[in-house]
Amino acid sequence: MIHLTDTLSGTKKAVTKKNLTMYVCGVTPYDHAHVGHGRCYVAFDVIYRFCNSLGIEVTYCRNFTDIDDKLLHRAEKEYGDRLRYKEIADRYIKSFAHDMSLLHCTVPQVEPRVTDNIAEIIVFIEKLIASGHAYESQGDVYFAIETFPAYGKLSKQKVQDLCAGVRVDVRQDKRNPLDFALWKREPEGEFWNSPWGYGRPGWHIECSVLAKTYLGEHIDIHGGGLDLLFPHHENEVAQSESLYGAPFAHLWIHNGFVMVNKEKMSKSLGNFFMLYELFERYDPMVVRYYFLTHHYRAPLDFSLELLDSAQKNYEKIVRIFLDVHSMSDYEHPVITRMLEFLQDDINTPGFLGVFFEHQSEMVNDARLLAAVKHIFVTILGLTLAPLAKPEKIITPKIQQLFEERMQARQEKNWKRADELREQLKALGFEVQDDKI
Repeated sequence: MIHLTDTLSGTKKAVTKKNLTMYVCGVTPYDHAHVGHGRCYVAFDVIYRFCNSLGIEVTYCRNFTDIDDKLLHRAEKEYGDRLRYKEIADRYIKSFAHDMSLLHCTVPQVEPRVTDNIAEIIVFIEKLIASGHAYESQGDVYFAIETFPAYGKLSKQKVQDLCAGVRVDVRQDKRNPLDFALWKREPEGEFWNSPWGYGRPGWHIECSVLAKTYLGEHIDIHGGGLDLLFPHHENEVAQSESLYGAPFAHLWIHNGFVMVNKEKMSKSLGNFFMLYELFERYDPMVVRYYFLTHHYRAPLDFSLELLDSAQKNYEKIVRIFLDVHSMSDYEHPVITRMLEFLQDDINTPGFLGVFFEHQSEMVNDARLLAAVKHIFVTILGLTLAPLAKPEKIITPKIQQLFEERMQARQEKNWKRADELREQLKALGFEVQDDKI
């Protein structure tokens, strides 16, 4: 039996059903997937795989937010036309699927796009208005948070504290500064027509609708990164429970932040790592293994140095299992201990600790080694294939760094030259300088 930590109650709950529905918030496809995405979807992939290994059938749904301000801005920037956002979405959905495939993540049974479900979103909003939980104002529609007294229960925040921290609301069309948009008005003829005029859905409404449409009004597991806890997941709770009068999800599961130098990874800080950039230097299985050396709920302090260390350990594991044919259904005390860690909130670091503690015993027990390999492959999702030596490809970005460094040296800007040297080194390129 699996026990998973529920964010709402703060306790570990047993998974007792043999058929589960699991909804995990997907990406907004306006750019390539980053390390945070990789960590999140590897974590839920392991949950999915482990449930399946125990005979629990999981219906897994992960959405694409393919209409959003970020997509519109990207389309405007690239094409001079924000209405070409679909081309942006198509490109980065394809990129995302490629990265997830390299990470060996299982493809969910359902991957709905928001834009394919606009009619369902409009119906949902109409019901919220009819029940008194939402209101239309000048073509926009807002959820009225005062109609949901439990608002804040998931993120453990109090409405009065949230209100105190809100700047004076410049929007006179909202009854409460914390009311959030369900429908955003747009110029006549753009996007979709609705009972409130032309517009497009707000961010939060989509997941409530997609979960209901593809999994049902009440789901077993709702997951995502901790950054989505507030306001996104909090708003989902308010919308869905206001309409259906019962808990939206039995379990709320969140993976921890990715930190870089003790700071949360973010584009604004410039400490961002795209997956495709990492894959130019590391085998995707090394990246997946690195994620699994940390508990999924704990913060992950990311660095290339730690990835280098993870690669060495992963290579040792690969060598141990080389030429070993995996097998299942073998009982052994070591396997029991390893699985107990996975049953206790998917504790992959504990699982790996038992493995390294008993590796000498395993190499002398062919059946034990074969059974453990089966777990590594089917549950942890590691291929255990020998690592190919990555070919160093000088991408346009790498070439630009070389040229910037050459310019810095010519200008005798030694500090900048050293900074660029470290960037190139982090990407796997050692720089040998000639005298100027």
